Amino acid sequence: MPADGNPTRKRQTKAEKRAETTEQILDVAEYLFSQHGLYGVTLKDVATRAGVHHTLLHYYFDDKQELFDAVFARRAVVTNERRMKALDIYDQESAGKPTVEGALHAFLDTDLDLYIEGGEGWRNYGALSAQIANTPEWGAEMMDQHFDPVVLRLIGLLQKALPDAAEEDIFWGYHFVTGALMLTLARTGRIDMLSSGLCKSNDYTAVKVRMAHFMAAGIHSICKDRAKKEAPDG
Repeated sequence: MPADGNPTRKRQTKAEKRAETTEQILDVAEYLFSQHGLYGVTLKDVATRAGVHHTLLHYYFDDKQELFDAVFARRAVVTNERRMKALDIYDQESAGKPTVEGALHAFLDTDLDLYIEGGEGWRNYGALSAQIANTPEWGAEMMDQHFDPVVLRLIGLLQKALPDAAEEDIFWGYHFVTGALMLTLARTGRIDMLSSGLCKSNDYTAVKVRMAHFMAAGIHSICKDRAKKEAPDG
């Protein structure tokens, strides 16, 4: 300790400095991509907002596509691990008798908690995810790459909860669930205007209270209606 009694701050190693700068670049790029999409952002835009020279970005990322992929993958790993764990725990706790709503709560609530508790960075990631999910050219491939295992885990639980349902209805049910989730994460402000401020796009707590319950009712309905129509007369 120096003579003045103040502890000396530990000097960062090169690896620590690189990691810190990488996170700063990823945070900035995440915000810009969430606002303007892949094609609306340049590496120079990211460098300017991050306060680094644009040539330095090439030390960390070869090109914009690599940066974009790194931005998306960083949080995808976290949400995948959390949701998979929640689904596994729910499967065990339900003792082989899951319900549609219970499975949806495990899948949706775990994700929504990240956007409630994780701050603006997670909300930017949510908006970016919504953009990617709705990009026909390459969005489905990117979502498949990162999320297929956890989505198929959910679908497996839904099939277990509704063993007599047509498989296609379970997949359509998931399609409607993820559509509602992506619209919510996009935070477009549409519901704010329609409701004159009664509902707010960023009120994920309100969404969490309602979404799984609403979607479970819808899945039950389409499966039940189809079963009635296809049942033999008499």
